[in-house]
Amino acid sequence: MSLAPSLSLLRSSFLSPPSNAKLLSSPRLTTTHRRTISYPRISAIELDQNTIVAISVGLVSVAVGIGIPVFYETQIDNAAKRENTQPCFPCSGSGAQQCRFCMGTGIVTVVLGGGETEKSQCINCEGAGSLTCTTCQGTGIQPRYLDRREFKDDD
Repeated sequence: MSLAPSLSLLRSSFLSPPSNAKLLSSPRLTTTHRRTISYPRISAIELDQNTIVAISVGLVSVAVGIGIPVFYETQIDNAAKRENTQPCFPCSGSGAQQCRFCMGTGIVTVVLGGGETEKSQCINCEGAGSLTCTTCQGTGIQPRYLDRREFKDDD
């Protein structure tokens, strides 16, 4: 019985023929005198610099992708615990803004032509001359940056 034909079936990039392959094809070798054949072990994956950089970038990306939302959640929680006393910028803390159509008078003047004018109540503010501030919703306190997404501007 010869082992040489069975070695031709063992072709792989990981396995190389043993250094004593000539002894196996020798007719003097019998089945009673088997030698232990040792193949080289598969070594660990060799990492070059580009692979290490790619793995590092991937790990940093995952850390940033998790870290940023966690950071914002903690900032929102901390901001909710603090008192907000900053006055609203657009309305100067009053909670109301001057109507842009009637300029705060409550009356709109329309020039009809031929020197005729018509005065009527402003339909935007209904004659009040002011509107509720759309930034602070009439509270007079400037909303925090992350809280502004709750309000929608009516313009």
